[in-house]
Amino acid sequence: MSEALDPEVVELAGKIFDLARAGDADALVGYVDAGVPVNLTNDNGDSLLMLAAYHGHADAVRALVERGADADRANDKGQTPLAGAVFKGSDDVVRALLDGGADPAAGTPSAIDTARMFGKAELLALFGAG
Repeated sequence: MSEALDPEVVELAGKIFDLARAGDADALVGYVDAGVPVNLTNDNGDSLLMLAAYHGHADAVRALVERGADADRANDKGQTPLAGAVFKGSDDVVRALLDGGADPAAGTPSAIDTARMFGKAELLALFGAG
């Protein structure tokens, strides 16, 4: 049995996911520091870190990782933030995720697989998969 979700909580969660998409690191970490789970996910399994990474916001990625965000947390499709950053071509986000401990071999497709698909030799070398 599932409980009905409080509409105000759903609205707040939507705002926090929007902060991640927009890369508003200060506001985002304000919520996390106030108690919002750093690994909060939406109905697609996308974490705050995934949304910040996919939309190219390295500062938000660093701030979330510093607060314990799981750099390898895959969404419901098996995609990781690192693979998303490779797909989007966000090298600064890739580096922020690697600095945060992201595993280039995690996920489906992995960041390594994604770099191979798009012929990103420099990232394959960075991943040690050249």
